Amino acid sequence: MPASLPEGAPALVLAVPAVSADGLSGPVAEIATVLRLDNPALDVQTALIYHGGRGDPAGIRSVLADAAARRPAGTLSAVVIPLVVTPYPAAIRELNDAISASGAEAHIGEVFNTNALLAEALHHRLADAGLARADRVRMFSITTSADGIILATVGGEEAVGTASITAFLLSARLTLPVMAASLDAKPTVDAAAAQLHGMGVTRIALAPCVIGPEADPAAIADAAVAIGAKCSAPLGAHGNVVKLMSQAYGQVLRQFGSEGPDAQVSPPGGRHR
Repeated sequence: MPASLPEGAPALVLAVPAVSADGLSGPVAEIATVLRLDNPALDVQTALIYHGGRGDPAGIRSVLADAAARRPAGTLSAVVIPLVVTPYPAAIRELNDAISASGAEAHIGEVFNTNALLAEALHHRLADAGLARADRVRMFSITTSADGIILATVGGEEAVGTASITAFLLSARLTLPVMAASLDAKPTVDAAAAQLHGMGVTRIALAPCVIGPEADPAAIADAAVAIGAKCSAPLGAHGNVVKLMSQAYGQVLRQFGSEGPDAQVSPPGGRHR
């Protein structure tokens, strides 16, 4: 056990509000792999919030029960990190029910998207798709094909409110108008597009402010087509997303005092994009 984690440290459980039963593949598996590589002593688990039925080892209740069984009674057995970058109230309610049903000593860690790290990750995804100028760190230039951006979220109106702060930070980076909208609530992507058009924006890009499995890919594609916009990829396993997950875990460790004086979860080495 490295000095950066206490003996018997709680598991880090990435809880995925996936729209399909195969939601633990793709970016979820990549994020978990990066966390394990950068923190070899950390017990990283992934679990589906909605699709884990009775006897399903990938379900959140089974994963929490297993984490509790492998740690002393009465100790924090798991830190559950919802794999989202905006508030998702329905998923949090489901997680609280799962923790109560499992009997595990677990705590939910929160990832907030009011952070320049997320604005940077969205900038990278837009630049990868040719929809925004690359930042100076990456040292190459492209022709941008958008003069206004819509951040598309899921999780309801609260998610849009939180994403609006990231939209402000992204707007400052790109010197373009950026608005937040929802794929499953109000304000809608159509409404945001109409507002941008009213500001004189003629070329809109849609930037999914989601990691991936929590949003229906068809809904993202349909929203882009409906407003005549090009679309960047979801955030996926961007290094900044991994860093936000590790920070959320570390915050819970500090809160419960279950770490040594120098304990922290190592952030990714910057090689994962």
